[in-house]
Order: sequence, then structure tokens, then C-alpha cells
Amino acid sequence: MNRLVVVANRVPNPRERGATAGGLAVALKDALSRREVMWFGWSGQVGEATSAEVAEVTVGRITYATLDLGREDYRHFYTGFSNACLWPTLHYRLGLAVFSREDHAGYRRVNQAFAAALAPMLRPDDTVWVHDFHLFPMGAALRAQGCRQRLGFFLHVPFPPHAVFCGLPRAEELLVDLAAYDVIGVQTEDDAANLRAALAAAGEADAAARVAAFPIGIEAESFTQLAEKAMVKRETERFRQSLVDRALIIGVDRLDYTKGLPQRFCGYGQLLARFKAHRSKVTYLQVAPVSRGDVAQYRALRRELDEWVGRINGQHAEPDWAPLRYMTRAVARPVLAGFMRMARVGLVTPLRDGMNLVAKEYVAAQDPEDPGVLVLSRFAGAVAQLPGALLVNPLDPDEIAEALDQALTMRPAERKARWEDCAVSVFRDGARAWCRAFLSRLEGANDA
Repeated sequence: MNRLVVVANRVPNPRERGATAGGLAVALKDALSRREVMWFGWSGQVGEATSAEVAEVTVGRITYATLDLGREDYRHFYTGFSNACLWPTLHYRLGLAVFSREDHAGYRRVNQAFAAALAPMLRPDDTVWVHDFHLFPMGAALRAQGCRQRLGFFLHVPFPPHAVFCGLPRAEELLVDLAAYDVIGVQTEDDAANLRAALAAAGEADAAARVAAFPIGIEAESFTQLAEKAMVKRETERFRQSLVDRALIIGVDRLDYTKGLPQRFCGYGQLLARFKAHRSKVTYLQVAPVSRGDVAQYRALRRELDEWVGRINGQHAEPDWAPLRYMTRAVARPVLAGFMRMARVGLVTPLRDGMNLVAKEYVAAQDPEDPGVLVLSRFAGAVAQLPGALLVNPLDPDEIAEALDQALTMRPAERKARWEDCAVSVFRDGARAWCRAFLSRLEGANDA
């Protein structure tokens, strides 16, 4: 089998394995275990200048090949164009996008540097799989270096309607860049339709025909095992005792304005205000590790959430009950799996998400004989695969409150039926199926 070259903005630490590995590493586990792999990208280190030399570390059949970014390139490529401009645009939040020509130039400069460093390392029969919006131009930059290998691209976040995306300065250049890839993957059929329309409008009809939806999944069985094992761990038992038999609502998200956290907190506050029977009988735990703390919008979001926590606890708390527990540090994945298993409600209400694997993890963590209920935003990509979830518009706090009340008072038979409707897809359409489907399409792309 020929070598797979995975290209991503951030290369995982070779020492991170199993439960500590990042999301992409977990999703690619099947491909990484079955063939020789080179994983290429940014090391996560920032120095004086972007390195010209590639550092290589080989562990088993995987070679980790990395470049350090210079401070200026990090500021323009990562903090600037990728996260302050592309990220909000792709999540339908064009009004939050901050464009500068310097950032755009830095974004292209880093993509070109990555391509220049990777091209000499490629073998003629390599399969190259590029991931996410940081690297839209990577395929075109590799083609400019003379690379003729099969190139695939997968976008993990949503792709908005053409009318939104074309509001981004230089948007058409990015669409032309995408035409360099042999297969272009997105999460949902809606994303695929949006991207096809944008490519066609940019004169790239052939590339539009190469767009397809490949919904990403999780290793459900492994997550179930994590959750089962966590139930006898000390951390889980301490947490259970602290609840004092109260029903648990759990939310797990990066601290990001796309996740709808202020609206979610408001909805929980509405639950306590409108459905008074739940007072002192429910606890909501929100885990929201800080991300991109050097971006102003994220600092403002953190302040807003701190205010919401103070407001809800100040209005509703009792001497022996804090309605809302809020954490901005990361919690180990095995511990979270146990917390999810004991939660009566999983609350997942992004304003827009490519897929949202937390929703699938919540389903996988449940006890099939006594499962909880998933309350899910209708704007999460996972909606089509989770028909048993209670769907809400995250912009309507009262709708969130009503769904929470319905979930907390739902009879066991309905909870079980709804969980079974969700579990079918979660356990069938996992990370392995996603990975194999994309690579099968890519590696057959030039055989027709």
C-alpha cells in the first residue's frame, strides 16, 4: 500500500496516544495503523522566523515532519487570516471577520512555505490528504511545485452559502485554489451544495463536481468503554457524590463564539425561572477550555460567560446548591466520558458547527438500559445522523428551556427509544468508515 501523507495545520505530539490524542489523530487512527504515514505541518512552536528545515521524528510506521512558525507568520497566518477572518466567515458570522492584506499575505506565505518544504519529501505514488481551512491554498501551492500526486482536501468546519462566502475579500482566489484537489470533502450535504455553488460561480465547474459529503464519526465502541471504566474511577465517584442525587446536565465545548454558550446559559436560566420544579434538583456542568485567548473576541466572550455564571448562581443558588458549574480548563477525555455517562441531559447547542462530535460522544457514553437525552442545535452538522435528539434553535432561550424540561421529565421508555434512534448511526458510521470512504474516493480518483 502506498504511503499516506497527512497535511494539517498542527501536527500532534508523537507522545500523545490513545485518550490524550487530538481529535484528528483519533479520527485517522485506522489509516494511521494500516499503512506507512507521514504527518506534515506546524510543530506548534513559534520562533524568530519560520524554519526552512523540516524536523522529523519516526515512531513505528509514522513519521512526524514539522516546521516551526516565525512570530510574524504566526500572527498573520494563524491568529490573523485563519482565525480572525476565515473562521467566522465559514461559520456564517461574516460581521465578525477581520480582514487585512497583511494577514492574507501571511496566510499565503505560510502555505507556500509548507508546500516548498513538503514537495521534495514526496514520493511519486504518495497519497496526500490536506486538512481544513488553514490550508485552502496548499494543493495549488504543491501543484506549482510540480507535484502530481493525488491530492485530497477535507474541510472540518461548515461552508456557508455563496452569498456569505463571497463577502470575504479574495474569496474567489481561495475557490480557485481548491480546484487543485482531486477530491474535496465536507461534512454535510448542505455544505457540499454551498461549496459546489461557490465553485461554479467562480468558474470552477469541474472542481464543483469533485465535492462530496463525508460525515465524520467517532470510535463509538472505544468511547463507550472509556465511559464504562470511568464509572469506577475516583474522580467520577467524587463528582457523583457532589451532585447529591441531582440530575446532571452537561455541556462540553471549546470556549468559542460559534458554540452558542451565552444563549445556552440564558436558556438554562430560563429553565430555572419558568420550570420551578427543577430548582435544587438539577446541576448544569459546562466544560469550556479556553482557546485562542489572544483573539479579542474570545476574551470578550469569556467575560460575558463569567457574567452569566454570576447572574444565574446569584439569582438561583441555595446554600447547598450551585445551579451552574463552569470550568475553563481542559478535563481528561476518560473523565469526561464518565461525566457524560451519568448526565441525564447532553446539551449541545452551537450556532453553527461542521459536525460536532461531542453530540456523538454523549450518545456513545450512555448506558443503553438507562440513557440520557441529547438536546441538540438544529444547526449542528450531526443533526441528520441523530434523529432521536430533541432539536432546538439555539437563538431561542425559551426553546432551550422547554427542551431541557422535556428531557428532564421524559419517561424511561421514550429516553431509551430516542437513544436507540441516535445510536444506530453513531455506532455504524464511525471514524473508520469516514476515513476509508474518503481515501477510497481519493485513491480511485485517477483510476477511472
